[in-house]
Amino acid sequence: MNKAILGRKLGMTQKFLEDGRLVPVTVIQAGPCTVVQKKTVESDGYESVQVSYETLPENRAKKLVNKPEAGHFKKAGVAPAKHLKEFRFEDISGYEVGQTLTVEQFAAGDKIDVTGTSRGRGFTNLIQRNNFGRGPMAHGSKYHRGVGSLSGSSSPSKVFKGRPLPSQYGNAKVTVQNLEVVEIDAERNLMLVHGAVPGPNNGLLFVRNSNKAK
Repeated sequence: MNKAILGRKLGMTQKFLEDGRLVPVTVIQAGPCTVVQKKTVESDGYESVQVSYETLPENRAKKLVNKPEAGHFKKAGVAPAKHLKEFRFEDISGYEVGQTLTVEQFAAGDKIDVTGTSRGRGFTNLIQRNNFGRGPMAHGSKYHRGVGSLSGSSSPSKVFKGRPLPSQYGNAKVTVQNLEVVEIDAERNLMLVHGAVPGPNNGLLFVRNSNKAK
């Protein structure tokens, strides 16, 4: 069955496995989420499940949820939430509107894909962004962390397309594939994943079963 859930990255720690190995793990606060809508081939041309995460209190919902969104939640009989995410599946027969999705649908040993937004670093030079070299650090250099030459002189007398330049670094959608679930704590809605996942602590994450699991 296709599995998916939303969560937040709490941070990283370490854990001993049964074979004695000490591995780095990321702790994810996963769910609970609620199914708000099912899209089918007949009505929408494809199959997907729309889920909500982080239910809003009534006073906050009045300020943060507009009328179309409020009507969407009301039609499904679901309380307004802060986040809505759509997961496209080949088969959605196992899902129903109003169903609650918890971290219990995953188990230790499962392979998952985790999508998040990488940490934004702003407008960044090539030394940090693309690992370029720097100029001499001597006092007389006066050119320490500049870009350097961008092209040939008289030939070809142009900057080739695709040349790395100083620009925005980070704050992009990143997916890490085929991570392994180390442990599930159903009581606290926690998922321990072997390795690192994108984004800063408390960043929003989308977790689903891996497309490349062997």
